Amino acid sequence: MITFNVPPYTGKEMEYIRECVENQKICGDGPYTKKCNQWIEDKTGTAKCLLTTSCTHATEMAALLTGVKEGDEVIMPSYTFVSTADAFVLRGATPVFVDIRPDTMNIDENLIEAAITDRTRAIVPMHYAGVSCEMGKIMELAGKYHLAVVEDAAQGIMSTYKGKALGTFGEYGCFSFHETKNFSMGEGGALLIRDEENIEDAEIIREKGTNRSKFYRGQIDKYTWINYGSSYLPSDMNAAYLYAQLELAEEITAARMACWDRYYENLYPLAQAGKIGLPTVPEGCVHNAHMFYIKTTDIEERTALIDYLKERGVHSVFHYIPLHTAPAGLKYGRFHGEDRFTTRESERLLRLPMFYRLTPEQVDEISAHVKGFYGR
Repeated sequence: MITFNVPPYTGKEMEYIRECVENQKICGDGPYTKKCNQWIEDKTGTAKCLLTTSCTHATEMAALLTGVKEGDEVIMPSYTFVSTADAFVLRGATPVFVDIRPDTMNIDENLIEAAITDRTRAIVPMHYAGVSCEMGKIMELAGKYHLAVVEDAAQGIMSTYKGKALGTFGEYGCFSFHETKNFSMGEGGALLIRDEENIEDAEIIREKGTNRSKFYRGQIDKYTWINYGSSYLPSDMNAAYLYAQLELAEEITAARMACWDRYYENLYPLAQAGKIGLPTVPEGCVHNAHMFYIKTTDIEERTALIDYLKERGVHSVFHYIPLHTAPAGLKYGRFHGEDRFTTRESERLLRLPMFYRLTPEQVDEISAHVKGFYGR
């Protein structure tokens, strides 16, 4: 059986976790948390990175930091994970969903402006499959209407738009280190903070509303409760697991890219014949091979292909149910404009296995089965 995902593992993870235990430093903001933060800051150029317990929590922190409140509206795609919306719904805001581009599955930047009202406070683009949204246009609109931008870059570490790291355009960017991501700590994430003036507020929220971070740095002689907050710090053991992969980030990315390219080359003839659709990476975007997907004719064909692959020992999956069609989406949000592509394209998309140490032979085997399905 070729499983859909195998969590990344380099071999150093247990050594680093053991070091945490032996040094009796396993809580949050330990040495490995700091190493991970520094690595991400150096790699992306963001002013500050704060490792979190999940990308969900990073997005919740961003919602708190933007000051979004009850009655406000936040523009985002419907084709995204629930956490993108949940973070703002918890603040009492209304997610306003707009349609996606069928080529990248990202929010259609040309539909955002029409959805802006006097209650709009933020735009939340989600970079699907590690391929950037059109951030130039989005940042232009944010500046024109004085809106905050929170990037859901859960799938976007190591990806860039016109040479700049995803997660560093908006005031805040959010990474995921879930076990299905390119680099993992089991459950975990990171908040990227673009502007230095927002760092202290973020540290306070992350440390349960206290200024304990300043105390640990020796900037104050005692710490106290300053503002609202929660505990968003991951264990240093989780950070140690992640750091073993960040050390080999280039190698892991190169291996994933080789698989992605091999899939594309193998399946290109099917795309040329009009049997399937393949991913699109626009000019100026460098992606991270987070996933490889194909598009079938419709949901019925996709279901048949999933069953066909399963019978042959290949585990494939589809992705999001559009949020505006879900019970909570209907309750808390609204769709602006016409749903031309969100539902239709979501029902066509099928993800093939993609993970570190997926072999060329496995990619060829999976590709052969896909070809076999369409050659019946």
